Amino acid sequence: MTSPFRPTLALAVLMAAGPVLAAGPALAQAAKVREHSVASGKQVRLVMVPNLKKDCSLGPQPELKVTSPPKNGALIQRAGKVKTPATYRCPNAEANVQALFYESKAGFTGTDEVTVEIKGTDGTVSTQTIKLTVGAAGSKEGPKDGSKDGAKKDTTDL
Repeated sequence: MTSPFRPTLALAVLMAAGPVLAAGPALAQAAKVREHSVASGKQVRLVMVPNLKKDCSLGPQPELKVTSPPKNGALIQRAGKVKTPATYRCPNAEANVQALFYESKAGFTGTDEVTVEIKGTDGTVSTQTIKLTVGAAGSKEGPKDGSKDGAKKDTTDL
């Protein structure tokens, strides 16, 4: 005959392990939410990812995958080469980059959102959700999250 405590013990073990099991996939993928203010009809760079490893050596080209496109604008993905700014963790390094730009529909004002998965040179995948506030053509542009990557954000130049 089975003891009535076994199912309770098994349930207690599962409940205790639940947060650990649920956290497994989340540890493999870091999520970040950022906000940008954008002028209507202007292109703005949302993401720029270099092919630099943590030790500043060159690695494989990073990969950008849009998982949720904007509803009120278009995205442009470009590859290029840049010299990192002096304030970057690998200062003044020549690197290949993948960049993602956003441009709202002409005359659109309001909110939009983009979600992109970024596979870095070390193989880790992170997800960024970028919430966009699109204002009139003369409105101030730039990130609200205070990111500083040493480059202009309001042109399609890498």
